[in-house]
Amino acid sequence: MFLLCLSSNYWLNRIQSFLYCNENGLLGSFSEETHTCTCPNDQVACHGFLPCTVGDGSACLSCAPDNRTRCGSCNAGYMLSQGLCKPEVAESTEHYIGFETDLQDLEMKYLLQKTDRRIEVHAIFISNDMRLNSWFDPSWRKRMLLTLKSNKYKSSLVHMILGLSLQICLTKNSTLEPVLAVYVNPFGGSHSESWFMPVNENNFPDWERTKLDLPLQCYNWTLTLGNKWKTFFETVHIYLRSRIKSNGPNGNESIYYEPLEFIDPSRNLGYMKINNIQVFGYSMHFDPEAIRDLILQLDYPYTQGSQDSALLQLLEIRDRVNKLSPPGQRRLDLFSCLLRHRLKLSTSEVVRIQSALQAFNAKLPNTVDYDTTKLCS
Repeated sequence: MFLLCLSSNYWLNRIQSFLYCNENGLLGSFSEETHTCTCPNDQVACHGFLPCTVGDGSACLSCAPDNRTRCGSCNAGYMLSQGLCKPEVAESTEHYIGFETDLQDLEMKYLLQKTDRRIEVHAIFISNDMRLNSWFDPSWRKRMLLTLKSNKYKSSLVHMILGLSLQICLTKNSTLEPVLAVYVNPFGGSHSESWFMPVNENNFPDWERTKLDLPLQCYNWTLTLGNKWKTFFETVHIYLRSRIKSNGPNGNESIYYEPLEFIDPSRNLGYMKINNIQVFGYSMHFDPEAIRDLILQLDYPYTQGSQDSALLQLLEIRDRVNKLSPPGQRRLDLFSCLLRHRLKLSTSEVVRIQSALQAFNAKLPNTVDYDTTKLCS
């Protein structure tokens, strides 16, 4: 039996040597352990095409049926790329969409405190209820918005909001107090696809008011998000209401009146004006065509393994976009908004892409998917 085993191993080695180490008229010796050829006189000329290595980790799970020298499939945690198995780690997403700025935290904080114009994102002011630098009757709620119209003017950019500043003035001795509500639309679409900014709730920043040295009652209202609370924005909707302090049944509390002219006419409501509104943040590189190319590979991969590579890239983009979701029990699905409004994909296409990403993510080792709240239709 021992001699028979030796004979079997011997003949197996001879056959492997003949198949893989028999080029250029030279016959070498094949090693199963090292998966290499040893050629006569220490040459490498006898090397032929070696079969793929099947095993654990980065080795092939199986060889390709049409080319035994290349991997046909890979073990969990590895992806097929040009016939080899490589770790499933996404390459940098900066080619597709940017996320970061060169500004350091302290530098950013200083520029925000100074409301420095170098970090101002120039947006278009729109309002049917009021005009900047003009007095208005604050009896009714006023709606205004700052928008970028990126698809029309800045299709190669996405934008991050770091802060918001308004200069609000009241006539002398006015009893009014402005109340601001802010909604943020990340990538476009209707107002219903905006989220409410939870100012002064659950550790979210509050407005800071600074009185200006002017004859009127003028204040700078500044909301600083910084790196901790920064997020994508395309349009910022601002609603301005007014309130007065009134003694309610439980003592001194804030009571809203709208319309205000229905209250005691002896109160001095006065007039209000907004001198300026600024959005602070930065713009980042965005290549919609490159992302469309990734999506195209889900159905028409360029090479073996390119579909997995595209899925991995899209998964990384999805997670990084959704990570900048506003605070809440569940993240908002900002990635679907990006696909819907900046790539102009249909609802069915967005659903199909999200389903493909969830199925792919479920196959990856040591990954945990997360639930999101729908924002965009």
